[in-house]
Amino acid sequence: MTLPAGPLMTPHYAGLTALDQRARDIFRSVVETYLETGEPVGSRTVSRGGVHLSPASIRNTMQDLTLAGLLAAPHTSAGRIPTHAGLRLFVDGLLEIGDIGSEERREIDARLIGRGKGFEEALSEASALLSGLAGGAGIVASPVRDAGVKHVEFVALGSGQALAVLVADDGTVENRLMPLAAGVTPSTLQEASNFLNARLKGRRLSEARQEMGTELTAARQELDTAAARLVEEGLAAWSGGPDRQRSLIVRGRANLLQDAGASEDLERVRVLFDDLEQKEQLIGLLDGVDAAQGVRIFIGAETRLFSLSGSAVVAAPYMTGRQRVLGAIGVIGPARLNYARIIPLVDYTARVLGRILDGQET
Repeated sequence: MTLPAGPLMTPHYAGLTALDQRARDIFRSVVETYLETGEPVGSRTVSRGGVHLSPASIRNTMQDLTLAGLLAAPHTSAGRIPTHAGLRLFVDGLLEIGDIGSEERREIDARLIGRGKGFEEALSEASALLSGLAGGAGIVASPVRDAGVKHVEFVALGSGQALAVLVADDGTVENRLMPLAAGVTPSTLQEASNFLNARLKGRRLSEARQEMGTELTAARQELDTAAARLVEEGLAAWSGGPDRQRSLIVRGRANLLQDAGASEDLERVRVLFDDLEQKEQLIGLLDGVDAAQGVRIFIGAETRLFSLSGSAVVAAPYMTGRQRVLGAIGVIGPARLNYARIIPLVDYTARVLGRILDGQET
């Protein structure tokens, strides 16, 4: 599996090539042992783990890796742990990623492709599924619903209000209350409705809105002032508001407490719990995987959101068969995630979820 590079995932191969084979072997051993145990790794552990050098030689190399910013010595421990920069280097250049196991594949298929699962239920199930299989918390950002426009209409309600109605190709309906200027006649409402229907029908609203500004400027001569204002206010109303807010589904918060023994670990989890309440920022982070054609990884201070908790996110977009991104799904937890196991789990779950939401057969 290839992990795509991006603004927050730039390969550190220049740093990797600067390490000789001895340094690479020792660095790999330290990181892999730390990811498995969560404990600082000493030179004797590295020596017993298959690096056939004396503990003194290993200590010297570990010191060099520490000076290079790839390892750190927590407190007074003689052992070392990888820094976030070290984890990034390991993930980008040394991590060996296998494929998802057949048993896990069957479980994902069975739980996500159940008969009668609704849209929201499938998203929730995917989040809970990842949390259970991968540990950590499973997170899903719901899709941006942006189907083509089927029909628009302005309806007078009296008391200086109108209802702006938009019917989408997928059957969803958006109703927005908007103020109605005094003296606006039914013919003005119809004129604004006809103008928008002629230009929006069959087009995605997000795409059409980018072009409507120029079209509206040119059409002001054929629209009266009241109708032009209705068109502008209608477009603005349909572009946002409570009904178009996206949901963020988080499952498995309790998993984050399982390995939190020391007081500093508990404080990190407390901060992470606070981070998980930042819905808009989390959705924004997941939206950052839209351009990726695979899994993206964010570690610690690479994201402003997790700079204090030092957490990591493994995420992937789920998309239609035509490669239109619907949303994103992932796992969040401490930087000491089992990346080799979690990456293929997230990748496969995202692909299955995309097929389900796209209405394709699996």
